[in-house]
Amino acid sequence: MDSEERLVVFQPSGRRGRFAIGTPLLDAARALGVYIESVCGGRAMCARCQIEVTEGQFDKHGITSRADHLSPPGDSERRWRVPPGRRMSCQARIMGDLVVDVPSEFAVNRQVVRKRAETRRIALDTATKLVRVSLPQAEMEHPIGDADRLIEAIEAQGTYRGLTLDTALLTTVQPIVQSGEITAAIHQDTGPPCIIALWPGVHTSIFGVAFDIGSTTIAGHLVDLTTGRAVASAGTANPQIRFGEDLMSRVSYVMMNPDGLGSLTEAVRGAIATLISRLAGQVGIAASDILEAVFVGNPVMHHLFLGIDPSPLGQAPFALAVSGALRLQARDLDLPLHPAARVYLPPCIAGHVGADAAAVALAEGPQGHDEVTLVIDVGTNAEILLGNRARVLAASSPTGPAFEGAQISAGQRAAPGAIERVRIDPVTFEPRIKVLGVDPWSDEAGFAEATLATGITGICGSGIIEAVAELFLAGVVAADGTINPVASDRVRPQGRTFDYVLWRGEIEIAVTQTDIRAIQLAKGALYAGARLLMDHLGVDHVERIKLAGAFGSYIEPKYAMVLGMIPDCPLDRVTSIGNAAGTGARMALLSRTHRAEIEALVRRVEKIETALEPRFQEHFVSAMAMPNAIEPFPHLALAVTLPAAAPARERRTNRRRG
Repeated sequence: MDSEERLVVFQPSGRRGRFAIGTPLLDAARALGVYIESVCGGRAMCARCQIEVTEGQFDKHGITSRADHLSPPGDSERRWRVPPGRRMSCQARIMGDLVVDVPSEFAVNRQVVRKRAETRRIALDTATKLVRVSLPQAEMEHPIGDADRLIEAIEAQGTYRGLTLDTALLTTVQPIVQSGEITAAIHQDTGPPCIIALWPGVHTSIFGVAFDIGSTTIAGHLVDLTTGRAVASAGTANPQIRFGEDLMSRVSYVMMNPDGLGSLTEAVRGAIATLISRLAGQVGIAASDILEAVFVGNPVMHHLFLGIDPSPLGQAPFALAVSGALRLQARDLDLPLHPAARVYLPPCIAGHVGADAAAVALAEGPQGHDEVTLVIDVGTNAEILLGNRARVLAASSPTGPAFEGAQISAGQRAAPGAIERVRIDPVTFEPRIKVLGVDPWSDEAGFAEATLATGITGICGSGIIEAVAELFLAGVVAADGTINPVASDRVRPQGRTFDYVLWRGEIEIAVTQTDIRAIQLAKGALYAGARLLMDHLGVDHVERIKLAGAFGSYIEPKYAMVLGMIPDCPLDRVTSIGNAAGTGARMALLSRTHRAEIEALVRRVEKIETALEPRFQEHFVSAMAMPNAIEPFPHLALAVTLPAAAPARERRTNRRRG
């Protein structure tokens, strides 16, 4: 490594590389395919190329990032009055190691958050309901306060007893009550009922939000609590990515930086606050009109959102600060909801199996089937559920961020310009690709003009999965993951290994041996976690597989099975269930019955800690092969022609002879 080169990591894309001291940061971004808006072409005439340096010690990368690792601001930045904490990347030169955040308003290729509100009919049993009441004018003969008169009138209707008024309403209750006709929103979950909102006259709609706080993306849904309908959805990249792509990197950041916990909590709450305002704006209401919220997330996200130090989750026994369901007030979390809004967080299952997995179980869990059913929420950490009506087991498997496009040489998250689909001809070895934001499938011929506005910038998780699987099916990649030097100019030597050139253009996209190893590690961990649960359940096959999450929704089951990410199963019994965690969060938002159900379900789930299981490592090593060396794949063999199980060296020789 050149001592005059420094490591630069761009977030939220996760692209990174080493650059000579003095390199303009915008040039580094372009070299890595990180697109930062620059209308003037880097001539300091538009100030659209702004970035922020994330300061701190980043143990995962082995660097310390500081603002003074860029050259000092110059006249151009002072002339444009660049805000404190930001720099123009065309003017800032690399002087040391850096973690750089590209603010969303200056990123051309924004991540596509693919977590929509799934269609689901949910029986309404909301904790918050509307009540209308008429009050006569106050009388001298009955000198009680207006709030007390309101409570008496509502209790006289016979539905509520022991009613209270939230203290946030004390300053506004009197003018509303004096209008005579009042609509009250009353919240009652497991405790006594409480008035949390008041309006003069007739008020017909109340709203709640359900959020899935993922380590990579945050998705929120605005729901009409009177109809159960999701009226708006929005998502964004989790800004905590700039502190670390995977969960343990963020835990490490908290441990290594005195203000780490505050920075991570502020980042995630700020993103949620922005999404809340965006959701409200979509339907023309104020954020302060939202009365309820439900949040689900993995244990680290759960703790960071609450402002709880997640450090104990970084080592055995992986102790949670709190695991049960929480019922809080929005004002305690600095959220821009109604001042008296209520917040519900479902219980976490175990140290690395969180409330998001509990929400997945509520929406699509194995407990709803007689057959042995495997449910996998694929992400940076794969959360796995296995069982049937009689018994349910859960585990988390450390897949890492490769499925999100990180740790891949040309990898990026799902954004316009990312290769998302790949097909490779098994005879000519020529590829066809589909690019996110561009409709047609294409090869290189004549494709540049079609993608001129978007630009091919990298390959996302679904794209690299399909690329590796297609290379395996074509015989370019051996079962052990090594790249064979087949007779094609697409395959070229790289030192002692080879890579495969998937795209030749302004930015070359190649699948390297290191990329394949990263996918092998990720898919091996995923399969090993599933196999470990099968061992504990005492089964050697599964009858149904459900893939959840944004990544799980966009990967074709055939390719997941070709790589050996999932056990063998009839392909027509492998289904995508979309954002099941978000669906479970909406179910908990709309129904107290579902809240009781999820709390009871978590108590009966058997938790398996993969980090403490000796057989996990055994399964992991065996699962590195493709599909893997643990089980036969008869159902997969019916769908595709698998390469002959010959040693990689022999197959290479045969390929050359052919």
